[in-house]
Amino acid sequence: MQGISRLATGFLGAARRGSPRDVLEAATSQGRSVMTYVPLPGDGTPHVVTLIPGDGIGPEVTDSVTKVVEALGAPIIWERFDNVSGSNDFGEPNDFVPEDILASIKRNGTCLKGTLFTALDKTTSTQSLNVQLRKKLDLHVNLVHGFSMPGLKTRHENIDIVVIRENTEGEYSGLEHEVVPGVVESLKVITAEKSRRTAQYAFEYALLNNRKTVTAIHKANIMKLSDGLFLRECTKASQSFETVKFNSMIVDNTCMQLTGRPDQFDVMVTPNLYGNLVTNVVAGLCGGPGVCPGANIGKDVAIFEQGARHVAKDIVGKGIANPMALLLSTSMLLRHLQLHSFSDRLEDAIMAIVASGDKSLITPDIGGTGTTASFTNAVIKTVQP
Repeated sequence: MQGISRLATGFLGAARRGSPRDVLEAATSQGRSVMTYVPLPGDGTPHVVTLIPGDGIGPEVTDSVTKVVEALGAPIIWERFDNVSGSNDFGEPNDFVPEDILASIKRNGTCLKGTLFTALDKTTSTQSLNVQLRKKLDLHVNLVHGFSMPGLKTRHENIDIVVIRENTEGEYSGLEHEVVPGVVESLKVITAEKSRRTAQYAFEYALLNNRKTVTAIHKANIMKLSDGLFLRECTKASQSFETVKFNSMIVDNTCMQLTGRPDQFDVMVTPNLYGNLVTNVVAGLCGGPGVCPGANIGKDVAIFEQGARHVAKDIVGKGIANPMALLLSTSMLLRHLQLHSFSDRLEDAIMAIVASGDKSLITPDIGGTGTTASFTNAVIKTVQP
């Protein structure tokens, strides 16, 4: 047996009992890969995760998540904050993120969040709680993954796009004022430091996830200094990653190309506002806000949420909210915590249900006749041993 790897030896032994295919099929049927995960002592200790159900359909879809995670048997303990909203009882934006929530996220390092409603209020300059969370925790990267799902019919196929968005500056800097009555000035702030770290993250992500191309999205033909700086930092970052191709595209052309040939994109890196627009286009191409997972990442913390943030107030309480996006975000969260087998089982269950073509299990927003409960129960049934 000299010169034969342990994996090959294992397959040779399996061949005497059956076949290598039998080993592979047995492993996958149990929701695991053939090659085992080797944990460190203590890796099975439960993880405490901050949970913010949020506004609109947030409590309904987070309820789905907690039931599924319990069915998985994943070592997760939720630290819940149920009474957190983006607006007060009068519909005005809340002024600040409660300190106990910030302390919880910093302590736990990981959070799952429903969307917090941003009231359109002209009497205050208060930024939304979503933006405040990103800034106070320096969650400088927003990552959204949009992809085609077998069984979910959309206009285009073979979409697999990751959008990496700078999350703390640009048009979201919050620097607006009225110069004279009827004239408002809004400052777009782009810095080399924050552009550089976002670009660096995009290329590291591409390398670690076997992605081939990073495309920088910009409007440097018009905003030559601000977007020009962002584009230069992306170009510099690309020089350290020889195995990842780099190109760039103007944001308006990007939107047109997305609607016509979305399969040309792999990883996209964007300034703040463009990223918000592009992620919503990507979500729409893949089936809507109910299917795309997302995360906000900082140095020591990560908040997972829907990739396209919609509170969907019009369907609150009707039992038809789609929990898929938040469940997929939970799969990302589990993988982030090195709970790979739980992540794989959850992802596989979701994909299998959609691929089955059973419309009674999926919600109306993606062409089904089911409910939040029908989809949740189907996932629970699939992930249970």
